[in-house]
Amino acid sequence: MEQSPRLYDRILEEHLASHRQMAWVSGPRQVGKTTVCRALGTHYLNWDNADDRKVILRGPAAVAEAAGLATLRAERPTVVFDELHKHGKWRNFLKGFFDVYGGKARVVVTGSSRLEVFRRGGDSLMGRYFLFRMHPWSVAECLHPTVPAAPVRAPAAIAAENWEALWSHGGFPEPFLRREARFTNRWRALRHEQFFQQEVREVAQLQELATLETFATLLTERSGQQLVYANLAQEVGVAVDTARRWIDLLGRLHYGFLVRPWFANVAKALRKEPKWFLRDWSAVDDPGARAETLVACHLLKAVEGWTDLGLGRFELRYLRDKMKREVDFLVVRDRKPWFLVEVKNAERALSPALRYFQEATKAPHAFQAVMDMNHVDADCFAERAPVVVPARTLLSQLL
Repeated sequence: MEQSPRLYDRILEEHLASHRQMAWVSGPRQVGKTTVCRALGTHYLNWDNADDRKVILRGPAAVAEAAGLATLRAERPTVVFDELHKHGKWRNFLKGFFDVYGGKARVVVTGSSRLEVFRRGGDSLMGRYFLFRMHPWSVAECLHPTVPAAPVRAPAAIAAENWEALWSHGGFPEPFLRREARFTNRWRALRHEQFFQQEVREVAQLQELATLETFATLLTERSGQQLVYANLAQEVGVAVDTARRWIDLLGRLHYGFLVRPWFANVAKALRKEPKWFLRDWSAVDDPGARAETLVACHLLKAVEGWTDLGLGRFELRYLRDKMKREVDFLVVRDRKPWFLVEVKNAERALSPALRYFQEATKAPHAFQAVMDMNHVDADCFAERAPVVVPARTLLSQLL
């Protein structure tokens, strides 16, 4: 697959053309944030570049001079700040720059995944930015990298080679586009090393870094499973509170994410135990767990993307009760259950739990998404009763 425009190119172009607020772009390491943002910018400043850092440290006026904001232009230039969060007073700097020069320049702020972590302290930036959370390639992005007007798209057939590439290499741009097993293996190992040796070290002063890395390996093996903090803590020899803090840290740095149970109007539903999913589903060896993780990542991209675009307020949950009935995912729209998803690799027989939980939650749609089914050119969301659908058809209708 040749390099092609990403969904986020269009999202940010539309935002910069229509809104005065800064665009903050957050997401996992190596998901493509810098590539997308730098292509949109007319002036690019990277805190890691010594020359750019000197300009930033001289203050907003120096940046404005370097970006040529005093020169008459047909349209406002776009100034991109990369890795700016490493500046100790980055929030104050941005507030000062935006308040003085926001009418003369469009502003994009990006960098490592820590952008969302460092939101405490400094002057308030409320009302001055919109956050956009970037995710890896998905089925829908392969088909139509355009900004949707509504959450649900028309179904479309993904090319077989793109589906296989997503399954085998994941959705991070470099391995997905390159599609070479040896490269993917080396890329994944290097990304893992950089995450713990650079990302984690810069955010948290941890003496038990090796133990945290072992902890993360256990989580990789358990992607798609419920978390029992006491068991995890015992396996690596740390306190339960430490295990909880580490889960929170790994989530905030986009190593993985939690999906919490939904219990409103569900008798004897679980309320506390979340499920953990790895961000890179291609690193999950077990086929069943990889399938569930792939769908989880697609659904997370959809709910966060729809929310960021202002299409509503969306959440990703799962369902399980004390009778051990379970449905893998529930998408909540404006605080009301919208659709359920049960993931299967090959099973066509409809899960009884799907029907049970649809009746309990009153969700309009319930899907059993089967990974090995070929695309069907039909709208999944036209169905109201529980239905077996190809995973690739359902995912093509998302984001």
